[in-house]
Amino acid sequence: MYLAIATLLLAGLAQAQNSSFASLQQGNTIATEGLVANTSRYNTILRVDNGTYGPPIEEVHYFYKYWPVGISVSSTGRLFVSYTRGQYDYTVGEVVNTTAETPYPDASTNLPPSQLNTTFNTIPFGSANTTGLISVQALYITPNTSTRPETLWLVDTGRPTIDTTTPSGRPTQTMPYAQPGGAKIVAVSLDNNTIYQTYTFPPSVHYPDSYMNDIRFDLRPNVNTAYIVDSSNEGRTGFIMLNLTDGTSYRRLTQHPSTLRIPNDVPSYQGHPFYYRVPGMPLSHQQEGLDGIQISPDGDHIYYSPINSRYLYRIPTASLLVTDDDPLAEQQASNNVTNLGQRGAEANGFEGDSNGLIYMCMPENNAIYYYDPNDLQVHGFVRDPRIIWPDGATIGADGYLYMMINQLPYQGGWNNGVGGNLGLREWPGAILRAKLNNGGRKITTLWG
Repeated sequence: MYLAIATLLLAGLAQAQNSSFASLQQGNTIATEGLVANTSRYNTILRVDNGTYGPPIEEVHYFYKYWPVGISVSSTGRLFVSYTRGQYDYTVGEVVNTTAETPYPDASTNLPPSQLNTTFNTIPFGSANTTGLISVQALYITPNTSTRPETLWLVDTGRPTIDTTTPSGRPTQTMPYAQPGGAKIVAVSLDNNTIYQTYTFPPSVHYPDSYMNDIRFDLRPNVNTAYIVDSSNEGRTGFIMLNLTDGTSYRRLTQHPSTLRIPNDVPSYQGHPFYYRVPGMPLSHQQEGLDGIQISPDGDHIYYSPINSRYLYRIPTASLLVTDDDPLAEQQASNNVTNLGQRGAEANGFEGDSNGLIYMCMPENNAIYYYDPNDLQVHGFVRDPRIIWPDGATIGADGYLYMMINQLPYQGGWNNGVGGNLGLREWPGAILRAKLNNGGRKITTLWG
C-alpha cells in the first residue's frame, strides 16, 4: 500500500499500479509491489508513515544459500541457525562470516537428503534415525551450569518436507508423518561441539502429526524441565513437558481452545490480505496453531499463543508440571489458562528478557512488540520495512535482540508454486538485531 501511494505521488504510474492490483485480485500470488517503503523523503504536507520506530536496526548476516527458520546466539556471540528442509544439505548451521554458514556440529551429523524420509504402505514418514539430524525447527542456548556445559538445544521435528509436483506439473511440497525416534530434542555442548544427550518421545506424547515448533527451559534442580510447543497442522496442538532428569514426557492443553488456530483467518502481509494457496489444493488459510512460547524470569508462568490469533495467553508453570499421576492434571491446567487480551495482530516466535518483557514477532506489522506484565499492555519495540516475516528471535549476552527474517509468505508453496522452490522470495534472507531498552538481557535466573 505504501509503495503504491509513493508511486502515485512520484511517478503517476496509475495504470501500471492498477494492473498490479488487478493481478492480485485474480488470486494467483502476493503482489510483489506491496513492500512497505520509507515515505519520509516525499514532498508532501501530509503526515506520512515511514514504516519505522524504535532503536536502530543493524544488519548482522545475509543468507544466500538456504532460507533459515531458527536462531540462537551463545554467550560469546556465536550465531547458530536452523533450516527446515527437504533438499537442503544440512539443517543446522553456524554463521562463519556475514554471508556464509557451515554445517553444525558437522556435516555427517546432518543426514543427507536421501535419508530423510521413507514410506510405509505408500504413506510418507520421516526418518526414525535417533542420532542424525533430520529437520530442525528451533534452537535454544542455555548457559554453563554446575551440571551442564553451555548447550545448544536442537528441536528436530523428524518431519522434512518432500518436493513433489501436482498433476499439472506445478512444484509443491508435502510433509511426511513423524516416526518415534526421529522427533527428538538434542543437546550439543558448545565447549566441544559434540552431542552429549538426546531425548525421544513415546507415541502417546508425540503423535505422527505432531510438529515441535519451539522450546523453553527451567534448569533449576527442583524443576529441570523443557516446555515444548506442538503446533500440529492437523489440530492436535498443545504442550509437551520433558523431564530432563529421567527423560519422561507428557502432554498438556492438547486441543485446548487457547492453542488452536482461528478458522478462516485472513492476515495481511505488506499491506495485502493473504490466503494460503497450495498447488493442487483449494484456496485455504494458515493451518498452524500454537506457536510462540516464553517463560517468565521467575519461572512461574508460560506465555503463549497460536500464530494466527490476536490473543496472548498465560498459564502458571505449576499447572503444567503436574504429571499424569494426578487424574485432575489436565482439568487443572485448562482451568488456569488466562487470556491476557488482544495484542494488535498475529504473532510468530516469542522471546523474553531479564526485565520480564515478552517480545513477540509480528509479521503483519513488520515489527517486534512486547507485553509488559507490569502495566498489562502490549507495546511496540521496533518496526522497520526490512522486518519481512520475523520468524524467530533470540537475546544475546550483549543486550541485543536478534531476529530471523525469511520472507516466508513469499515462498512458492504458499503461492500456487509460482517461482518454484524460491517462489517470490528475493535473496538475501537476514539476521537483524536491535538493542534492548533499559538494560534488558538474556534471562539468567532459571539455570540452577
